[in-house]
Amino acid sequence: MFGRFWQLVSHDIGIDLGTVNTLVLVKGKGIVIREPTVVALHKKTRQILAIGTEAKRMLGRTPAAIEAVRPLHDGVISDFDTTEAMLRYFIQKVHESSSWRSIKIPRPRVVVGIPSGVTEVEKRAVQDACLSAGAREAYLIEEPMAAAIGAKLPVEDPEGVMIIDIGGGTTEMAIISLGGMVLNKSLRIAGDELDEDIINYMRTRYGMLIGERTAEDVKIEIGSAYPVGKDDLATVVRGRDLSNGLPKSIKVTAAEIREALTPTITQMISGVQEMLEETPPELLTDIVERGIFLTGGGALLRGLDKRIAEETKLPVYVADDPLTTVVRGCGEVLNNLDLLAKVKVTGGLR
Repeated sequence: MFGRFWQLVSHDIGIDLGTVNTLVLVKGKGIVIREPTVVALHKKTRQILAIGTEAKRMLGRTPAAIEAVRPLHDGVISDFDTTEAMLRYFIQKVHESSSWRSIKIPRPRVVVGIPSGVTEVEKRAVQDACLSAGAREAYLIEEPMAAAIGAKLPVEDPEGVMIIDIGGGTTEMAIISLGGMVLNKSLRIAGDELDEDIINYMRTRYGMLIGERTAEDVKIEIGSAYPVGKDDLATVVRGRDLSNGLPKSIKVTAAEIREALTPTITQMISGVQEMLEETPPELLTDIVERGIFLTGGGALLRGLDKRIAEETKLPVYVADDPLTTVVRGCGEVLNNLDLLAKVKVTGGLR
């Protein structure tokens, strides 16, 4: 009886630990946290000063004694201590919002989405970070599988489905059938590289230096992978003139930004084509019928679905609310322990 009671009051958590954003879902409540994966800390003492949205506002604006860092790089932990502190902050934030303040709430069970191409050491780092941050059990699930479950795709059917999850640090591709990944590929090129393309374009074309946040804003505002709708969109980009160090403003068009993004998009599509070449004929037939599904923040890039469809000659669909598919998939397996047993990477560590 007590076991059932603790299961009811324990805030089991699904986490999409992304390079750019971290999303936290609480079982029975939905997504409760959606914040940037950024931590601000003191350089000498390493004291945490801000986490999430507040820390992101500090990027590029901190004094000498403070640095704003992104503790994950290409989807994996690059700064363990900072990641652990960030996870502890999010887990405690979930518990502090509880209405069960009069009793001691047990530590949560946590399911975390991770890139499919990470090493055993990197997997262990994620689990250790979760356990150190206060989880009683930590399960890992590959992001393509989590995204497919979150997008309500029939992952347990014998017919194959293909999913592409384009995040900030990695592009995850998988062919899924019978509750497992038949093929998968993890490319460490994604949204961050698209931002870097824009920074490099502005430097070489206009001799102007811009920051990561500016590049991301430009990508979101007028970025595209294929001519769609009005192609005369333009925006004013502000940065520093590399010739004299003075402020500079340039008006750029959607066509220019599409040109800037082409190298990275071409690499992504080459990865898709390579995976299709390796796919067994029976599963390839299923994909021809069902199409390819896009998830992740990169799926929102205008015309990307049309560009992939044109290059692969297959139908391509963007999932509903692609930014949240991974964390929703983590939430689904919290409600379905049989499915969790099938798709988890490793057992829950205590």
